[in-house]
Amino acid sequence: MPLDQLSERFRRKQSGTQYRTLLQVLHIDIVLLLSVVLLMTVGLFILYSASNQNSAIFSQGIMHIGLALLIMIVLAQLSPITYARWSLSLFIVSLLLLALVLVIGHIDKGAQRWLNFGLFRFQPSELMKLSLPMMLAWYYQTSNLPPKFKEICIGILLTLLPALLTLKEPDLGTAIILLIAGGGILLFAGIQWRYILGTTFVAAVSAPFLWRAMHDYQKQRILTFLNPARDPLGTGYHIIQSKIAIGSGGIFGKGWLQGTQSHLHFLPAHATDFIFAVFGEEFGFIGSVILLLIYLAIVARCIYITSQAQTTYTRLLAGTLTLILFTSVFINIGMVCGILPVVGLPLPLVSYGGSSMVITLASLGLLMSIHGHQQLLSH
Repeated sequence: MPLDQLSERFRRKQSGTQYRTLLQVLHIDIVLLLSVVLLMTVGLFILYSASNQNSAIFSQGIMHIGLALLIMIVLAQLSPITYARWSLSLFIVSLLLLALVLVIGHIDKGAQRWLNFGLFRFQPSELMKLSLPMMLAWYYQTSNLPPKFKEICIGILLTLLPALLTLKEPDLGTAIILLIAGGGILLFAGIQWRYILGTTFVAAVSAPFLWRAMHDYQKQRILTFLNPARDPLGTGYHIIQSKIAIGSGGIFGKGWLQGTQSHLHFLPAHATDFIFAVFGEEFGFIGSVILLLIYLAIVARCIYITSQAQTTYTRLLAGTLTLILFTSVFINIGMVCGILPVVGLPLPLVSYGGSSMVITLASLGLLMSIHGHQQLLSH
């Protein structure tokens, strides 16, 4: 082989090595990063359409993404040991913020979910999606797994406390996510089947009491889910219009900016909770499948990172954060398509909303930290 060709191959190999080393130094998972950036790019296009080409909302969406990406990269630099040390403190702060929001929180559309800091509003229940898994993973890392009855009861108590505070706002969607996170981490910790069956029995017996404790609008959402036509101009309006939007998209969709349900204001919350309906109308079945495949790539990468985690804390934390992401996507798309009740959850990394965007990318930053520092230790 000529010397110049050999030198060129060496330079390429050396350049690739430097590139991989840079990623390892920054603890950035390139597969996860590219998938997330692709999804958020798609999200910006659909947000521009869903907001009726509102440049202010579009600019704020870009700012949310920029801030969230910066936070993700910063969090990826910290080691899981640091997060384990912060877990209890962050959980306590999150609980205090949840209690504070019930006292002085900003009220919007009948819900008291935000703290107003002047320049921005923040939703403490979103922070709890991060701090609850960290707290439970920290608690169970010091236990002999599978957890005993006392440890299970403590885990349930730690889960119910923020879930009930969130339900009080009211925010049924986030409360469900917190309950799923608490239950998921118990499953990952190896809870015995007798406890699972016992909890299922207690939940079934408690169902009538939970129904009485629910707000009237929450009861109406469940009844509307069972039969949307019972109140087509009231509680059933959201889901009926959403299904019309998705169905009218057909196979290939109407085209970007060509949707009618959102642009003519038939579809409520078209830039937030029901943004998938806008996407389905404009990009059709094919576009929706592609969007789901991007989500699948992100979740699959998160599952891989979880499988490679080396400690109890990192395995439980990574698994629960992955479960929260998957469940949030599943519930949002399920309610928009009419197969689940409407509970008010944004579509991760696509819906408009700063708190949700920041916390979702922060959780991915923790996953990158787990994977990146693990690779550093293994070399």
